[in-house]
Amino acid sequence: MMFPTMTASISPAAALPIRDRPILVVDDDAKIVRLVKTYLEREGYGVVTAADGPAALDAIETHQPALVVLDLMLPELDGRAVIRAVRRDEEAGTTPIIVLSARGTTVDRIAGLEDGADDYLPKPFSPAELVVRVKAILRRASTTAAVEREAAAAQSAGTSGERIAHNDLVLDPARHEVTIGGRPVQLTHVEFRILQTLLEADGRVLSRDQLLDAVWGADQAEVLDRTVDVHIRRLRDKLGDDAEAPRWVATVRGSGYRSAPARS
Repeated sequence: MMFPTMTASISPAAALPIRDRPILVVDDDAKIVRLVKTYLEREGYGVVTAADGPAALDAIETHQPALVVLDLMLPELDGRAVIRAVRRDEEAGTTPIIVLSARGTTVDRIAGLEDGADDYLPKPFSPAELVVRVKAILRRASTTAAVEREAAAAQSAGTSGERIAHNDLVLDPARHEVTIGGRPVQLTHVEFRILQTLLEADGRVLSRDQLLDAVWGADQAEVLDRTVDVHIRRLRDKLGDDAEAPRWVATVRGSGYRSAPARS
């Protein structure tokens, strides 16, 4: 398999618009697959399915899905390993992933988010709620893609001022890229949006609720407050940032987060 060994990279998912890419549903329970597939297809989504971890990675390579609905307890390669493999891949790394699992404790949900899931819905679940969460994530992804296209067009026309520089970090919305001292840093869609939101706030403190609204949407179904903390921790790890002496993301205890003061 390509993903676990990382011997190659998939073809760019950006080659197809989000609306033209299917949703991948991964579960070894055929009844759940049929249920989720039925609800998603009623909303007009194309759906492809897989029943184990290796098949899921093959489907991601082949179909370049707009989003993955993923069970954790899978044969051959479990869901957490699938998430980690996807997040390590240069091209597939930003694919949104919603975990759908019988492992529903707070510890399990935090572990899934730390692995790189964008959202986590424990079983038993409401198919209608899952559809709402899928719509919210794809709506944000579509909006981000549109903004990136507009920024890219402006850049090619020589009118772009969209890049944000903070210390030696540069965030480029047009390319969905972050670099530190010229070195690229691979972030998920959620991590990128959190960092962009903090940098655009220009030092203003943002509460967890404000970050939830900005990144997940005000109409998003219930999301754990700890979700923000988990993604901030993963973001700092990838940036190599120190929470005690931050260069980019600072904690304001009891209030939320802000961008760290610029260094001269």
